[in-house]
Amino acid sequence: MNNVLDNGTLDKIKVAVVGLGIGQHHLRAYSSLPGQFEIAAICDIDLAKAQEVAATFGIKTVTTDLAELCRMEDLEVIDICTPPHLHVPQVLQVLEAGKNAVCEKPLASSLAAVDELIEAESQSGRRVMPIFQYRFGNGAQKLRHLIAQGLAGQAYLATIETAWRRRPEYYAIPWRGKWKTELGGAIVGHAIHAHDLLFYLLGPAKNVFARTATMVNAIEVEDCASISLEMANGALASLSVTLGSSVEITRQRYCFSNLVAESNTQPYASNTSDPWLISGDSPELNIKIEAALADYLPQPEGFAGQFSHFYQAIRRGEPLPVTLTDARRSLELITAIYHSARTRQPVELPLGPEHRLYGGWIP
Repeated sequence: MNNVLDNGTLDKIKVAVVGLGIGQHHLRAYSSLPGQFEIAAICDIDLAKAQEVAATFGIKTVTTDLAELCRMEDLEVIDICTPPHLHVPQVLQVLEAGKNAVCEKPLASSLAAVDELIEAESQSGRRVMPIFQYRFGNGAQKLRHLIAQGLAGQAYLATIETAWRRRPEYYAIPWRGKWKTELGGAIVGHAIHAHDLLFYLLGPAKNVFARTATMVNAIEVEDCASISLEMANGALASLSVTLGSSVEITRQRYCFSNLVAESNTQPYASNTSDPWLISGDSPELNIKIEAALADYLPQPEGFAGQFSHFYQAIRRGEPLPVTLTDARRSLELITAIYHSARTRQPVELPLGPEHRLYGGWIP
């Protein structure tokens, strides 16, 4: 496929979105990037809903069958936004059709499954991008910029709070709150993005200890967790999660030898957007921080930010902004959390095929 137009610009990527819950957020993001993406089709098992969404976004092709999308010759990317238990087989189906895949979280319910996807991606010659849109908030990106510039110094401590509220009506959707279909509870479906940002900024963990509980709703999976991490770089991290907070917040705080960075407390993706409070350890460091951030150019945020970087990666053959290796690290943390909570023991990372839960954490 020739991706360069006569005027020297790169042509658009034709994308289809499957699943119109969170998928509608993806549609809005693609629509905000009209020079990069054309939404060619949508798919949902609820045809009436799909037709309504298609009318809203001006999309011509509507189907209830993923296989029909896979047969569309000019379609380049299929974006999977279906319930979690469908992700792995659907991504494999997309790769087998010779198309690139985007997939919502959680990507899979086991390290074995994500390793299968890594192998399938390698064999297919196509690319799979998991969704971790929190990475692309300008507040978090500024901190990453300072870390890359060497201005942050040694990482000491990170604290991450995910305190949201989910009531019984949230779980009226049949696949929610169940191991086999949601693949887990609050650490899988709610705090996963905030925890990914920790790895994005500080690198991998080497030791995990966790406690989980189900206290807020009558569901199979956990809705509260307290987690302690030792990072590979020596820093410590504390993660707290609940779906029983009447005031919803997400808060991230990172302490380095040269600065402290604290997020705003908006509960969802805007938590990684400005404003972040970044304070140097001295007036001189504040001057250096201000000078370094003067060079920072704000980018599209959230889904739009991730998709814009994805476009550049596909069209220019560059590394993906989020990879299956990133998703594996996230799922490795989840695996370790469940194992630690069940055994009441710390878990050393990384985890390989020899680990008891390599084949899955679902009881």
